[in-house]
Amino acid sequence: MPWINQDMCAGCGICVDYCPTGAIRQEKNGKAQIDNDKCIRCGKCHSICPKEAVRHDSEKIPELVKQNVEQAKLLLKHYDTPKEQQQFIDRIIRHYKMQGKVADHTVEKLNSLINTLPV
Repeated sequence: MPWINQDMCAGCGICVDYCPTGAIRQEKNGKAQIDNDKCIRCGKCHSICPKEAVRHDSEKIPELVKQNVEQAKLLLKHYDTPKEQQQFIDRIIRHYKMQGKVADHTVEKLNSLINTLPV
C-alpha cells in the first residue's frame, strides 16, 4: 500500500492531478494524503513524484512489527500468572503465523491468476 512521507512531500500536487482514481488529495497543510479505499495500487504516484515522497509499505515493516509487539506487551498485563502470559503469547504467535499463511496462499492464488490473463 503506498503512503506519503509527509517530511518529503513538497505539496506540489502533481500526484493529486495524476492519480486516475482521485485517491490522493491535498490536506490543509498542502501535503498529499492517499485514501487507501480509493487507491487501486497502479503505482503512477510512485513514478510521478519529483520528491520521491510516495513510499512503499515495505518500508513500514519495522514500525509495524514494533507496534505489534507493543500491543502484545499491553495485552500481557491482563494475565496474572507467567503460565497465562505464556499461553497468551502462544496464541498471539499462532495468530501471526496464520496471517502469514493467509498472505502466502493469497500470493499463490494471485500468481495463478496471472497465468489466466489474456496475453
